[in-house]
Amino acid sequence: MNIQQLEYIVALDDHRHFVSAADACHVTQPTLTMQLKKLEEEIGVQLFDRTKKPLRPTPEGDVFISRARRILLELQNLQEAIKDEQSSIKGEFRLGIIPTLAPHLLPLFLQRFIEENPDTILRIEDMESESIIKALNENRLDMAIMATPTGERDLKETVIFNEAFVFYAAETHKLLKSETILPEQLDTNNLLLLTEGHCFRNQALHICQSNLKKKSIGFHYESGSIETLKSLVRKGLGYTLVPELAINGIDKNHYKRFEKPEPVREISIVTHSSFNRSLLIDRLKSAIRDSLPPHIDRPKEFVKIKWR
Repeated sequence: MNIQQLEYIVALDDHRHFVSAADACHVTQPTLTMQLKKLEEEIGVQLFDRTKKPLRPTPEGDVFISRARRILLELQNLQEAIKDEQSSIKGEFRLGIIPTLAPHLLPLFLQRFIEENPDTILRIEDMESESIIKALNENRLDMAIMATPTGERDLKETVIFNEAFVFYAAETHKLLKSETILPEQLDTNNLLLLTEGHCFRNQALHICQSNLKKKSIGFHYESGSIETLKSLVRKGLGYTLVPELAINGIDKNHYKRFEKPEPVREISIVTHSSFNRSLLIDRLKSAIRDSLPPHIDRPKEFVKIKWR
């Protein structure tokens, strides 16, 4: 039994004529007749008395057709509800964002998004990437802004922009005299990192992994804050890699871009595949893209740096 067969028997009940019902369903009369016969054989009940002119349901057919109408009505209501949900942005939604993006991206777009979408309330939480994925799969988050791809089959990723990695060091660092930086010039033993759990840490290690050396800077430190790492680096304690959005006025003499194709991280809005608020996702995507500063130039040539 399928929905199409239910539509055929309802059309037959409406028109009481095989040819007219077939025309209404945009199929041939033999097709409709065959589907009716298959349905009757499956349920073991004759639905229409073919000896009557016009065609008439049997008593058992009356009961079956009445229920079929209710099923088709519920299906129509469900389809309309889904369409309404897709076009609705009204309500409260849970948004996760990775800590290496939150302090730099939220101030850019959040005020604009709130003003343009007054019926939408965002409950925003800083979360590390693995925690975000778990929360999305467990329906504890509706959306997330994070580095992708995640490699998760049940998650949908809407790409917003590509953010370049930049080399960050004290003003006296010799690599800052170059026009651009090559990954093989970096020494991981002088690299200050974020703590375990940050996808940005994994990406930074992927960029630098080709050039391991034995030299040490005399201490080992990991932080949960990019700003803390930058402060240490400005004092001459090693170097770090930072996302492009984290660069501000005081960083003018402390960073260099990589040679093209530049290493970047892909930033996306991520939802579970069952989340149907497509208009909300589009509004959020537009607010973010329209608020990005000029130095986020989405380079045409880039190498995506994975974090998983």
